Amino acid sequence: MPQIAQAVETFSSQLFWLLVFFGLTFFVVGRGMVPRVMETVSLRDKQISDDLTAAQSARDRADEEEAAWRERENANRAAAHDLIAKAKADAATQSGLKLSEAQERLDAQLAEAEQRIDAARTEAMTEVEAVAADAAQDIVRRLAGVEVSRPVATQAVKESLAHG
Repeated sequence: MPQIAQAVETFSSQLFWLLVFFGLTFFVVGRGMVPRVMETVSLRDKQISDDLTAAQSARDRADEEEAAWRERENANRAAAHDLIAKAKADAATQSGLKLSEAQERLDAQLAEAEQRIDAARTEAMTEVEAVAADAAQDIVRRLAGVEVSRPVATQAVKESLAHG
């Protein structure tokens, strides 16, 4: 069988070239390229780790700054509320003072008006009494034909007004 004999002769040659090819592949790829790829992978892993660390520290700083901002904002808000409360209290005090001043002016005007009314009432009553006294003198003279003096007529009108 010549095919088998030939196969044995070519087998050793094929085995030799197979070992040469795998050896060459091992040294080129395994010893040359794989370390470079692994170095690149480790550099990328280190870069990613450094980036994650930087991002975490940036996040921590941002959280601290936000907390500080919130504290300042809360303090400002509390100060604003205090300022508003003080302004309201001041406004209430000022409006109370203005109201009391206005009330005093109104009370003074009312007292003055009451005095004027009393004076006008007294003056009006005096005039009414004078007119009534004149009318009483005229009525007595026409009806009774008697002359009544002014003081007597005035006294009679005052008594009549006092008794109703």
